[in-house]
Amino acid sequence: MSENSMRSTSMRSTLGRVRHLGSAKEGVHHWWMQRLTALALVPLVLWFVVSVAGLAGMDYAGALAWIGSPSVAITLVLLIGATFYHAQLGLQVVIEDYIHNEGLKIAALVLVKFAMIILAVASIFAVLKIAFGG
Repeated sequence: MSENSMRSTSMRSTLGRVRHLGSAKEGVHHWWMQRLTALALVPLVLWFVVSVAGLAGMDYAGALAWIGSPSVAITLVLLIGATFYHAQLGLQVVIEDYIHNEGLKIAALVLVKFAMIILAVASIFAVLKIAFGG
């Protein structure tokens, strides 16, 4: 074993060595994804709020036509994807921090991931159905 590899493994906890998890395995990626989705959500949410405010007084057919516009539909799909991914990342952190029973933690993480995927797919499907005139 080289000196560098001995140094890196000695800094890990015993449990971290057994699980092959260290500070740089997933934590940095997760942190970056949270920041990037938050950054993407800033202009997307601002666009959405301004756009919806501009729809005030519009009838149902007008709202459908707005959603059916290609640029609006694409932007809505981006907003939906970023929102649900960001929400899943945030809920994962909360679950990992506050649920200490390992079985319950895994069940909650799986439930949250599936719920976010189902909700995102349903939302994107609704936008695409409107956009393609279904």
